[in-house]
Amino acid sequence: MLLHRPQLPAPDTKAGLTVHWARHQDEVRAAQRLRHAVFVGEMGARLPTPLAGHDIDLFDDFCEHLLVRDQATQQVIGTYRVLTPAQARRVGGTYSDTEFDLTRLRAFRERMVELGRSCVHADHRHGGVILALWRALGDFMSRNRLDTMMGSASIPMCHLGVAGGNAAASIWRQLSAMHLAPVQYQVQPRLPLPVDRLDSSLQIEPPALIKGYLRMGAWVLGPPAWDPDFNSADLPMLIRIDDLPPRARRHFLER
Repeated sequence: MLLHRPQLPAPDTKAGLTVHWARHQDEVRAAQRLRHAVFVGEMGARLPTPLAGHDIDLFDDFCEHLLVRDQATQQVIGTYRVLTPAQARRVGGTYSDTEFDLTRLRAFRERMVELGRSCVHADHRHGGVILALWRALGDFMSRNRLDTMMGSASIPMCHLGVAGGNAAASIWRQLSAMHLAPVQYQVQPRLPLPVDRLDSSLQIEPPALIKGYLRMGAWVLGPPAWDPDFNSADLPMLIRIDDLPPRARRHFLER
């Protein structure tokens, strides 16, 4: 599959940001350092890595890596990685396949990308960085005639001061009431978070990334998996371009 992506950085001068796809290994390493700083340094993940200070796994070599830089410092402050259908076939599946049985998504596979390892530097967590990432993703999807995005959105096991997975169980209860996918597209976790044994009665705000996905018309595909390495509950989510609400469509597909 021929990937169509910008060859040069795309500046967002109002926000002081530059957005581009990694073109060589040094740029991928910069994304992996940011991921390590966020996931290990902030969230306490325990990740095996062949290179100290970097979050690296076997999927990285098969993914496209999207970077947002601070124009003034050229520091990478935001990243996503994208696994296309062709590359998923090469590596033998998606990262999400290791966490969930995705059999019911087979109808989407040929035009579905997996989004993963989304993170933003702690000093830059404002809407501009996420919006810049999503606009570049929208352009990528349109250029490559892809129409579905899926991935896992993580909820820390201690979220907003609520420990023991109770926050994740409560968020799952809230979202499943309004945003659950039709049964024919629901998936099952391979290592389920034991939501039935947790307190799911709490009124807790989901993480910002999940709220952003919901504003884009995302489906929640099923109950969360427990990821012991990241010490998080991972909620499977799917977004269809055709289902984008009008406002999200303007932001996501804006040229």
